[in-house]
Amino acid sequence: MSNTHEHDEATPPTTVDLGTPQILGEVEQAFVEKWHENATGCFSSGHKFCREVCPVTQVTRNENHTPTAFHANVIALEKGHLTVEDVADDYVHCTQCGGCEVRCPNTLMVGDFYRARTETVKVVRAMRAMLVDKGLDREGWKVWNRLTNELKNEPVLGVEGDQPNGQAQVRDWAEGLDIPIGGDTIMFVDCEAAYYRTSIPRATAQILQLAGYEFGLMNEQWCCGGPAAEMGYVEQSMRFARHNVDDWRKSGVKRIIAIEPHDYVHFTEDYPAYFGDDFDFEVVQIIDLVAELIRDGRLKLTKPIDRVVTYHDPCRLNKRKGIHEAPREILRAIPGLTFKDVDRVTQWSYCSGGGGGLPIEKPEITAEISRRRLEKAAELEVDTLVSACVWSERPLTAAGDEAGIDVKDIIELVAESAGIEIGGRTRP
Repeated sequence: MSNTHEHDEATPPTTVDLGTPQILGEVEQAFVEKWHENATGCFSSGHKFCREVCPVTQVTRNENHTPTAFHANVIALEKGHLTVEDVADDYVHCTQCGGCEVRCPNTLMVGDFYRARTETVKVVRAMRAMLVDKGLDREGWKVWNRLTNELKNEPVLGVEGDQPNGQAQVRDWAEGLDIPIGGDTIMFVDCEAAYYRTSIPRATAQILQLAGYEFGLMNEQWCCGGPAAEMGYVEQSMRFARHNVDDWRKSGVKRIIAIEPHDYVHFTEDYPAYFGDDFDFEVVQIIDLVAELIRDGRLKLTKPIDRVVTYHDPCRLNKRKGIHEAPREILRAIPGLTFKDVDRVTQWSYCSGGGGGLPIEKPEITAEISRRRLEKAAELEVDTLVSACVWSERPLTAAGDEAGIDVKDIIELVAESAGIEIGGRTRP
């Protein structure tokens, strides 16, 4: 794939007749009233520091796909210069990585006035929800969420024909591991890991068992609902969240181990927003937990691994949740591993393109974002790119095959160094 998308570069910015302002409908009016402060704060700032850290903008070079344009569109809607139909496709071009929010100078300030300028992810999600309400959601997302609603999990093995993923197979990855159902602590296994790359939940479970950390699984696990929320299907997301919370309560669960960054964001941000103070569960991210187990001597890594690696920061761990030290602590604890890191600012600029529904609707852009990430890894002369997000590892693996670089999950490396025979499917 070339370094740029000629089609995207050739796409001219949206042009509209400014002579006759459009009259906003009730849905649009509610939207602009809610997000007026965010949009005005960003639009009036005048700076555009966020643009070059946006992984989509880096590829498409299209003004309409920039974080500042997402805010400016709200002002244009409010003034009647644009319609929702004019900008609908613009908001597909976002991975919700949060890089724009990290880069925004307003993060240096305090107070609601400045915070509202940095909530681009919320603006994008709100626009997508409005598109769903108005029937303007994208076709790929419609199919994906329809199947998710039917299966109760995402159709990660494909959207055509009879695919072997559904509730009957949700715990197939755990065969032979003797994991109980319920208990104080359960491990939540996202759809991508449960059906597509089963080596990751198997490795995670066996690591916890080796360390003597007690946990169980859900009685009836549905998709976390996070992808639906990111694509604008809020009602579906809330319905799935309600099912999972009810399942936890019936089983006496008090603590959830999230082994995937997207789930972690959803459990720590969206679930509390849905349920308020009623959401009283402790949510633990697996990378933090594994680092703690190694630190406390409960998990010993003794088998050397002869690899030269660099680490890919999953956006929802580093940019969104500030988890960047723990994975590096883990990698430095693995004997035999040569770890070549990048600087703190560079960490923020990388993305796989695997989030926010982008791979479903714009797979060519995701592929190019991952290709560029592997290109940067190759400059460090490594043989392995390590990630901690199964959703990033699908496009990164495809790009790694072309670049001659192996892509591994950090949990797989930990299991190997701990002497665990993982089993399961490491890749499609």
